[in-house]
This record gives sequence, structure tokens and C-alpha cells, in this order.
Amino acid sequence: MPIITLTTDFGIKDHCAGALKGAILKELNDANIVDISHAIAPFNIAEAAYVLKNAYKSFPDGSIHIIGVDAELTPEVFHLAIELDNHFFLCADNGVISLLANEIQPKKIVKINIPQGINKTYSELQVFVRVACHIARGGVLEVIGKPVSEFVKCTDLMPKISDEQNEIRGNVMYIDNYGNAVSNISKSLFNSVGRGRPFEVFANTYVFPKILDRYSDIVNFNIPKEERNVEGTRMAIFNASNFLEIALYKANPNVGSAASLLGLTYRKPIIIKFK
Repeated sequence: MPIITLTTDFGIKDHCAGALKGAILKELNDANIVDISHAIAPFNIAEAAYVLKNAYKSFPDGSIHIIGVDAELTPEVFHLAIELDNHFFLCADNGVISLLANEIQPKKIVKINIPQGINKTYSELQVFVRVACHIARGGVLEVIGKPVSEFVKCTDLMPKISDEQNEIRGNVMYIDNYGNAVSNISKSLFNSVGRGRPFEVFANTYVFPKILDRYSDIVNFNIPKEERNVEGTRMAIFNASNFLEIALYKANPNVGSAASLLGLTYRKPIIIKFK
């Protein structure tokens, strides 16, 4: 039985995450359900895309991923089922798929037919559950909707490159559990635009002359441990997901972090200037 994953902004206080699992099990009692995250910031599709993009590849091909973030059905926002990279994604056509699939072209996109009587406010509990279970049973996408070729593009959440190719202008798209500020600038984009040129990274009022490959690169292991005094040092790094991140070395997010101490909140500009 294929895995069904859940990525939502429901949180864990309310009933919604539990009710979603119950609805899946009611429809398919041997379903294999995995929580990716229910702690996505409310309506934050950029955060949902970042978390899911870095998680789904760890799952087997054929896995089904429900994205319950800003997913209410409206006359302007439809529901989609997408086959992408040998996985299936169920989401609203709110731009989240453009952030998830900005480097991989979907194989199939279907606009889901909405049956009469569906509760549009909690569509994840009915529409996405029915479609997920249909796919899990081996059903094809064409049965549950009309094939389409387009989906909403979130161009305002993509990094911009200057006409002269001497600047990448991105922004903070995610604050991780350590309070590090993750930008939407990928290492591949940096390499393709920079072409080995010298650069500086600008984040709020701070300037970084280099980008590290590992957090521990900030440490000089040639000096005695008691003399290093590097905890809380600012750094720019390409993280494990190969996105540019502004971090403080071994910072305690309960005391202060890159996000709180450097003022790098969601959508704050992160700029790379090449010389």
C-alpha cells in the first residue's frame, strides 16, 4: 500500500490533523499515513513547499502527498492532483506547486472534479482524502478530473537576477527549528550566475564575504577549544538542502538566533552582489 503523507498548517492543538488521519483510515483502513509537518506557518505556501520539497524524495516512488496549506476551495482556487518525479501531490492551485516543481516538470496535472455536497472549508478531509485513497488503490488521475497544462505561478516568491547578471535578489522563505533564516537562493542558481566571481552576501545590515559549506567551517580547530569562542558567530552557508542560509553558529533559539537577533524574518531580502 502506498504511503500517504500530510503537510499542513493545522498545528497539533486542534482536531484537524487527527480528523484528517481518521478520514483516510475510514476510507482505506490499511492506509500507511506519515506526518511530514503540521507546524507550517498559517497559509505560508513557501514554507510548505520548502519542507515538502526536502522531504518527499526520502519516500518511495508512488507515495501520495497531501498539502493542506491555504487549500480552501473557492471560485478562483481549484484543487489539483499532480504526478511529479514519480510521486503524487494533492494541493490547491494557489502557487505551492510552482515552488515545489520549479526545477522538475510535472508529468500529469489534473483539475479535480468536486462532488456535490463537499464541505469546501475542510476540503482536505473530503476531496484530498478521496483522491489520495483512489490513487493508493491504483486508480489513475484521469478518472478524478480533467487534465490541464497550467497552474498558478508564484513569481513574487522566486529570486530575481539583474539584467547585468551581477546581482541575485532573493528573500527569506523559511525559519528553521534553530532560528536560521533560509533563503530561496539555491546553490545551483548561485553557481550559474556567479561563474566563480568574487561576491558579497547582504542580509539586512550585515555583509558576508564568503559562503561556507559546513557549520563547523567557522571553527579554527588549530587553536585550543577554550580559546575559540565562536558560538553565536554569524555565517552564510549552503545548507543540507543547498539553499543559502544565514545562521548563528550553535545559537540557542530560545535566547537569540539569526532570525531574531539579525532581524531576518520571513520575506526579508537576501542579496548577492558579484564583483
